[in-house]
Amino acid sequence: MEDPPEPEPAAAAAAAAASPQRDVEPSPPPPQPRLLRLRCAVQHYEWGRRGSASLVARLAEEDPDPARPYAELWMGTHPSGPSTLLGGGGGELLRDWLARNPDALGPAVAARWGGDLPFLFKVLSVAKALSIQAHPDKELAEVLHALRPSTYKDDNHKPEMTIAITEFRALCGFASIEELKDILKTVPEVEGLVGHEDAGKLMNMKEYDGGNQVKSNLQSAFAKLMTASKDMVSEAVSKLTSRLNIESKIRTLTDKEQLILSLEKQYQQDVGVLAALFFNYVKLSPGEALYIGANEPHAYLSGECIECMATSDNVVRAGLTPKYIDVQTLCSMLTYKQAFPEILRGVPVQPHVRRYTPPFDEFEVDCCLVPPGELVVISPVPGPSIFLVMTGEGELQADSQSAGEKAKEGDVFFVPAYTEVKLFTCGPESMQLYRAGVNSRFFS
Repeated sequence: MEDPPEPEPAAAAAAAAASPQRDVEPSPPPPQPRLLRLRCAVQHYEWGRRGSASLVARLAEEDPDPARPYAELWMGTHPSGPSTLLGGGGGELLRDWLARNPDALGPAVAARWGGDLPFLFKVLSVAKALSIQAHPDKELAEVLHALRPSTYKDDNHKPEMTIAITEFRALCGFASIEELKDILKTVPEVEGLVGHEDAGKLMNMKEYDGGNQVKSNLQSAFAKLMTASKDMVSEAVSKLTSRLNIESKIRTLTDKEQLILSLEKQYQQDVGVLAALFFNYVKLSPGEALYIGANEPHAYLSGECIECMATSDNVVRAGLTPKYIDVQTLCSMLTYKQAFPEILRGVPVQPHVRRYTPPFDEFEVDCCLVPPGELVVISPVPGPSIFLVMTGEGELQADSQSAGEKAKEGDVFFVPAYTEVKLFTCGPESMQLYRAGVNSRFFS
């Protein structure tokens, strides 16, 4: 048999290039960026503050529309308002970048939450009351999402925490038995809707009665109020507000009575105006925070805040809203606990850094105030972080990079796990930042 012909030089070169070179090391992957600048989504819900009166607008846009509400700034990966990468990764969703770079989450976070950020970071600017609402626990969220995915957008629970930036007001959790008795005694319009039998059961309760009996009586009375006919609710709200307007001329109204008149102007003839009397009225000063667990009723009323929550947008509403309400689900899911919410004030974890730690694995929030001329070093953590510059100007430097990232009011950065961040100010003003990350207790 004849020998095969010698290959042409060009063909030989092509064959050599195609064949694997076992003695040549593969090229290392490009180094992962340690700071990712983000463009974040704005939600224009009708309850938001308008134009430059909104902190959300001032953080998100240089020239906001004065007629448009700017309600929420979302920083994270939720599909209803996903953040995208600026700079070199311009336009890519943060969620997609994390799918390609799971190491940025750290192994524990990636294993627990499936390659996604477990928290959603927000700023809220509240001009008028949000709906009376609660967020389902994980089990109920999965059921609701399967039944009505267009209403309940995902299958996750949504524990959350709010940190006041301005004076911030909210309804949160059911008021004490004694306060509810006082309402039934002094507000006949509510007693009439609850009904004589259910009102009587509440009036006869003692603080030390068994928890299940209290829950049963409170649930029955609250459900009677929330399911009253529109005509009965409209008549009761009209009578109550008319009476309070008359009485305001001869006495000083209580905080809750003033709240009733304010809510009625925002949501005429809404059952939520009356339901507000059943809840704790909470007033937060700047720097104070409250957290809200699953199946707890609440409604934000006014002010501006930082908010952090599990990555979810599941809300069950039952009043003070033009949106879809689901009274039956809300009344059946609530815990009916009666306790004033715990107010967090942050704990110093190092100079210039205070930490707010709710009892949820998904998140914690640090407030960093960097004085002029100072250096603040945020030590590496085994999970991802998002930094928001709230006020001032400065620089963020990741690990030991020689060049940092310039930072000003409204700038948002994603920081991968195990990254040290140095914070500097520029100019005579302090720079204030908020950092959202996975709860430190999750890693311990």
